[in-house]
Amino acid sequence: MSDEGIKLAQQLNDELKLDAEFVCCNVLDTSEFIKEEFDIVYTTYGVIGWLPDLKPWGKMIAERLKKGGTFFIAEFHPIVWMFDYLHDKPVMRYGYMQDEVIYEEYEGTYANQNSKMISKEYGWNHGLSEVINALTDAGLQIEYLKEFYESPYDVLTNLTKTDSGMFVTKDKLYPLIFILKARMI
Repeated sequence: MSDEGIKLAQQLNDELKLDAEFVCCNVLDTSEFIKEEFDIVYTTYGVIGWLPDLKPWGKMIAERLKKGGTFFIAEFHPIVWMFDYLHDKPVMRYGYMQDEVIYEEYEGTYANQNSKMISKEYGWNHGLSEVINALTDAGLQIEYLKEFYESPYDVLTNLTKTDSGMFVTKDKLYPLIFILKARMI
């Protein structure tokens, strides 16, 4: 979450008279800022692709979960990040388990494709086994992993919007998202 996102969240918190606390930091430094343990830790779309190594991420999740606590992630499927999606037709260009950084430079931002700003992005693709191993090595037990052909975001070019408002590829040859639930043992 950005500093601007934190400001907006704090405004909403104040308007609703809630007592939520917001912290903006590098996700891998979370334990330096937050000492509490939680029943639930949740991450969502577009998080792990910014991280070159998932082992510290898994460790941080385990540090913040109570024994028996639940971790849940909804994330884009690693197959999605194999494609260069900056062109009209997605081209498979990157490895499923690519250790090397994926560098892209383009006009716009991931949040505002119409922006005239030039974005320079560095990301990493993590296969599902890397995600699972980072969590199990940190002491979590996987309860389920599910993959879906539909995405809530138009993450690739040429996706078709469904009646439910989700997005799919025409041929449904590969999943677009996955969800995983794990428990701290």
